[in-house]
Amino acid sequence: MPKKIPETADTPANYEAAAQELEALVRQMEAAQLPLDQLLASYQRGAFLLHYCQAKLQALEQQVSSIDNGQLKPWLNPS
Repeated sequence: MPKKIPETADTPANYEAAAQELEALVRQMEAAQLPLDQLLASYQRGAFLLHYCQAKLQALEQQVSSIDNGQLKPWLNPS
């Protein structure tokens, strides 16, 4: 069962938004465009976004695996 991600003001709107933000953070960190004090905050945000994306993908995998005879079984939305 996927872990539920607590909703906060900085929770992404959806998987795509989280992945896009994560990619932007990685580009900034790889390009050394962040001051050292912002680097740690960016790393923490990136870890949160990665966990968010993993939870969403795990929920989707569970839904797909619950297909039985062409019917989807009920599932709980993790968000």
